[in-house]
Amino acid sequence: MTDLRRLGATDLRIAPLVLGGNVFGWTADRDTSFAVLDAFVAGGGTMIDTADAYSAWVPGHKGGESESVIGAWLKQSGKRDKVQIATKVGMLPGEGGEKLAPARIAAACEASLQRLGIETIDLYFAHQDDESVPQEEVLAAFGKLVDAGKVRALGASNFHAKRLKSANDAARAHGLPHFHVLQPEYNLVSRSKFEGELQSYCVENNIGAVPYYGLASGFLTGKYRSADDFGKSVRGGRMQAFLDGTGPAVLAAMDTVAEETGSSLAQIALAWLKEQPAVTAPIASATSVAQVEDLLGAMALTLSVGQLDRLTDAGS
Repeated sequence: MTDLRRLGATDLRIAPLVLGGNVFGWTADRDTSFAVLDAFVAGGGTMIDTADAYSAWVPGHKGGESESVIGAWLKQSGKRDKVQIATKVGMLPGEGGEKLAPARIAAACEASLQRLGIETIDLYFAHQDDESVPQEEVLAAFGKLVDAGKVRALGASNFHAKRLKSANDAARAHGLPHFHVLQPEYNLVSRSKFEGELQSYCVENNIGAVPYYGLASGFLTGKYRSADDFGKSVRGGRMQAFLDGTGPAVLAAMDTVAEETGSSLAQIALAWLKEQPAVTAPIASATSVAQVEDLLGAMALTLSVGQLDRLTDAGS
């Protein structure tokens, strides 16, 4: 039985790994996506993360593809009561306007609920900050969804510390719901966007972090150790910055921990993340059953203090 963790100050209790849905309907077709989702739930996973913007970047796609696949799986599998669904608004323009315009939030939520085939979104994120709309108006729009039973809890993705703080200050001042969850970019080779002021604010205010890019687009699986490896996937071009930075030292430290534990590099990267202050569960995606079963191993992997420290030091 997987030990569940309370997600910040919400009433959600989740497994210490979140399944990323960005690949569903993109690099994972419908049948593969269904198999990955089934394997994730069978392995003790609980939360699935998606967004209305997934996968609008693909030629011929318009967004909503991932939600539609998840919705079809929920209908076929009958597993709605076994999972929590997190999705997002704020990247795609559409009915009601752009970004976090209140009318856009309302319309986007309805569209997401329809695609997912559910009555309530467990965790609804502002996908990015929108300084063009007063924060109390954004929170009031989200609050209407909470009051209507369409959303259980709210999160912020890609917010800086100053803006997350001002949003929750506005919530407190106007009696509106708070952002209790943060989705930042964070992993062993990309730490500056979360560590420091933002992480401290989350710790102090019981905001649960569910970091994305937990495997640094695959770099932390050990697949890309030189420029010769960049052709292994569509993400290969992103890897040079990691190789030029702390990447080689981090991989060397991970290799040592792998020898000590018998765990895969992916499991080690996620196990390190789930023990960082404020982090409830990292997000990782998979395009095969074998990949998701490997990722699930991170939930049961407990690294020693010494191992955690070595990994932290290598990426510093």
